[in-house]
Amino acid sequence: MTTATPGQSMQDHAENAAARNLRSIDQTGISRDLVAKVVATFYARVRSDPLIGPIFETKVRDWDFHLAKLGEFWSSVLLGTASYHGQPMLAHIELPIDSRHFDRWLALFESTVGELCPPPAAARFIDKARRIADSFELGMGVARGEIRTPTRSRG
Repeated sequence: MTTATPGQSMQDHAENAAARNLRSIDQTGISRDLVAKVVATFYARVRSDPLIGPIFETKVRDWDFHLAKLGEFWSSVLLGTASYHGQPMLAHIELPIDSRHFDRWLALFESTVGELCPPPAAARFIDKARRIADSFELGMGVARGEIRTPTRSRG
C-alpha cells in the first residue's frame, strides 16, 4: 500500500494514483472487461491442469464467488480500483505448494495473457503476476521456516 508523501494530502495522493491508473489503462488497453476475460480463461485452464488443478479443486467450494473475488483482486492490482479486500497470502499459506506449482501457475498465466491481451497489457499482467508469485513464494517459505529463492527468471 502506498502512502502520501510529506506535504501531500491523502486526497492528492489518491487523485495522483487515479491519474496514473488512467494513463496505464490508456497505454495498455487493460479494462475491467479484459481482467474478467483473463481471470475466467486462466482459471478454466488452472482447473484442468494436472499439477495445480487438484489443489484448487480441493480448496475452492464456490467457483463463481472465487472468480468474482479474483476479478476484484486483479482489478485492484492493475487498475487501482481498490475493490479487493482480503489477505491473499493468508489464503495460500497452508496450501501444499512449492516452486513447481508457482512455475506452473505462471506458465499458464503468461500463455493466457499472451493469447488474450495486446502486448502492453500482457506485459503489465505478467510483471504483476511474477511479482505476486515471488512475494507469495518467499512469504510462504518464511512462514514455513524455509529459505527460498524463486527459481524462475525475470524474463
